[in-house]
Parts: sequence; structure tokens; C-alpha cells
Amino acid sequence: MAESHPSPDRTTTEVRTLLLSRSRAARLLGAAAFTLLPLAAQAADIDGARLAGWWSLPFAGVLLSIALFPLLAPFIWHHHYGKITAAWSLAFLLPFAALFGPAVAGAGLVHALVAEYIPFIVLLTALFTVAGGIYIRGNFHGSPAFNSLLMAIGAVLASFMGTTGASMLMIRPLIRANDNRRHNAHVVVFFIFIVSNAGGSLTPLGDPPLFLGFLKGVEFTWTLRNLFPETLFLIGALLALFFLVDTWYYRREGVEKIDPTPDTPSFGMEGKVNFLFLLGIVALVLMSGTWKPGVSYDIAGTPVGLEQLLRDAALLVIIGLSLYLTPVRARQQNEFSWAPMAEVAKLFAGIFITITPVLAMLKAGTAGAFAPVVQLVTALDGQPIPAMYFWASGLLSSFLDNAPTYLVFFNLAGGDPAVMMTTLAPVLAAVSAGSVFMGANSYIGNAPNLMVKAIAEERGVKMPSFFGYMAWSAVLLIPLFGLMTLIWFR
Repeated sequence: MAESHPSPDRTTTEVRTLLLSRSRAARLLGAAAFTLLPLAAQAADIDGARLAGWWSLPFAGVLLSIALFPLLAPFIWHHHYGKITAAWSLAFLLPFAALFGPAVAGAGLVHALVAEYIPFIVLLTALFTVAGGIYIRGNFHGSPAFNSLLMAIGAVLASFMGTTGASMLMIRPLIRANDNRRHNAHVVVFFIFIVSNAGGSLTPLGDPPLFLGFLKGVEFTWTLRNLFPETLFLIGALLALFFLVDTWYYRREGVEKIDPTPDTPSFGMEGKVNFLFLLGIVALVLMSGTWKPGVSYDIAGTPVGLEQLLRDAALLVIIGLSLYLTPVRARQQNEFSWAPMAEVAKLFAGIFITITPVLAMLKAGTAGAFAPVVQLVTALDGQPIPAMYFWASGLLSSFLDNAPTYLVFFNLAGGDPAVMMTTLAPVLAAVSAGSVFMGANSYIGNAPNLMVKAIAEERGVKMPSFFGYMAWSAVLLIPLFGLMTLIWFR
């Protein structure tokens, strides 16, 4: 069956549609934002010690919506997930503004959008656009050995171009290689485990939590020197398990070695200019973390450094150049579409907004509603327990944004990078490993997870549900994390 390709102006049309569309939910959130913005500059940070645990309900509502709506009401979710997410955001913002005042609510909203969401989504869009313009040509055959090789390469790339960049670059050829197989969802699940998460643990470029540690003063090569055995164990074990599982499916299916829908007869690449843009993205990320001109601008109460503004502006330029300079054919052959990016952007907007009180309560430590979590990681003599730091930071990173979760436990253990890298090295290793590795436990644990899922589903792969995916992670990942605890984090 011949492969269908979008029309030459598909990318331009989708960009225009994405930029010009205005949903009712977006207008509601916009109205709330502009109502609160003038007062936000006068507000102090949200005091997590004043918040009751039930303020986490809107965030739980977002998670349950992502988990249950695709199962119970898929048609409604597919057409209205943005509105549902916006409704949960307003369910937090409006009562919070009523009880604590528009100024405090506005400060939280502006900080979530300006300091966290916008940089996050701009970087993600840049990586999605650039990687989506690189077409890896070849009539690949998705055998267990070839699939394992692609994942191993992706895992190595993840620590140097980020889990998002590596995921966006490698997922499309992997899907094409397995497009003639009846059972291919497990291939994508293991890809998320290995490339979208575990592979990003060796440098600050790999995953946002490690980059935040780098900004706090952790040496660039510290994770490479201290997490290499754990990373090698986890990736090696997952690749071995994948090979066994994929071999079983492969033999059961009796897959033909000749692809009935061949892609191209010879290996090659199109859109090579995007490799320069990938290097530019890496350089911009490093620049924003190392160059500190000491100039910042107050945006409704949230200070934004000059380095962040220049980075994000340059990333927008890279997005535009990639769209302009990439051959149309490369994106057509990749079946490039903005739908996965739009889904991630809308869902994570709600997640970043509703997660605000949850992170504030965690930052409050023993004075907050999540005091039991804080007490759990500390021994009676006041010393931190590496194993508990590994599991606490990891399990929270499975559902919360793993970058601020990393910071919470980094600061909880003292926050002095010199001490963390030496005396408390086991604790820093535990927090780093938990925040990165356990992001694979759910679809929302790390941004690439949801994006890879969206791309796979758009290409016809029947991915597991939210809970179905967690069943895979519970069976495969949790026992491996248990072994790692016994070996390294006791």
C-alpha cells in the first residue's frame, strides 16, 4: 500500500491554523490572565504553608482527565481537551483569587507562564520543529536487533541533545521501521523508557532537572562521573528486556522481512541543515545557563533575565529558519504535523498552572500540607536517607514537573552544591536519578513522553491508555528501580 503524503502547503496551512485559532477556553484563560496581570507586580510569592491539601484537586483533575477521558469519552476528549484543561485551570485560579486576592493569584499565574511555561514550550517547539525537519531515509526493517540498535543510539544522543531532541529525531524512523507489524505499541513504550527518559541522565543537556542542578553550581560532568553505572544498568536492562519481548512478538507474528510498504531503497538524510539548528539550540541552552549579565526585566512581578529573553528570541528565529530552509519534501516524508505539539502545549499549560499550589506546598517543607513526604526522607538523627530521596523525588517526578521537584529535594538536602557533590554525593545522585529515571513512570512524567505518544497515535500506533502505560512501567521499571535502590541508594 503506497504511503500517502500531505500536500506541499500542509505545513504552512497548519502553522496558520495553529496561530489564528481561538477557542473559547483560550479566551477564558486570557481574560483571567489580563484581569490579574496589573495586580501581580504587587504580590509576594505564594506561601505554601497557608495552603490546605485540597488545593491540589485541580491538578489531580487534570491528571484524571488525561487518564480517563480518552477511555470513557474519547470523542469528547479529542475535540475538547483544551477546554477541559482550561476549565481545571480556572477551577484553581478563580477560587484562589477570591480567597487570597487577585494580586497573589496573578503572581502565581505570571510566574507559571513567564518563568516556566513559555521558556519550556518555546524550547520544546524549537526541538520539535528542527527534529521534524530531518528525514532519515531508508527501507528499515523493524527486527528486534534493529529496534534495539535505534534505541541504543537514541539513548546516547539524549544526554547531548536532550531527551526531547533525541526523541523527536528517532521516533519517526522507528515507527516507519515497524509499520508492517501488527504489534508495535510496545516498541514505542520501551522507546519512551529508554530514549525519552533514562538516556538523558549523564549531562545537564539531557534533562531539565540536571540543567537546574548545573545552574545551582553542580559541575557539568558530575552526573556523568556519578550516575554512569546506574544509567548503564538501567538502559542495558531495558534493552535486554525489550529484545526478549520484541523477539516474542516478532516470532509470534511471523513478520515478513520484506516491508510491504517500502520507504526508500537506500540510506540517506534530508533536511541536514537542521543539524546546525540543533547545535544552535544546545549552544543557546548552555549560554543561558552560563552567561549571567546581571540584567533583568520585571514582567508583572516576575524577573526575567536578559539571557532568557535572548535565548527564547533566538529559538523563535531558529524555528522560523527551520520552517523556511527545510525542504518541503523532508517534512512531507516525515508526515510532519503540528497536532502533537498543539496537544502538548494545551495540556502542559493546564499542568503548569494547576501545579503551582502543589509545588508551593512541597517547598513549605514540614510547615506545608505535604510535611509527611518531607519527614519521610530524613532519619531520626536528621541525616538525609538516599533511598527515600530517590523514591520520593522519583515518584513525585512521575506526575509533577520533574525540574522543580528536583529543586525542592535539592534544597531540602541543604542546597549547597559543594557539599552535595562531596559529603552528600549519594543524596545528590539519588535525587538526580529519581527525577530523571522515574519520569518514565507515566505519560506526563516528562514532556517527550506525551509528545512521542501523540506522534505515534497520529501515525496509527494504538498506544496504551494512561493506566495501560503505567501497567507497563509498574511491571518493568519499578522492579529495576528496586534493584538500583539495593545496589546504589541504600
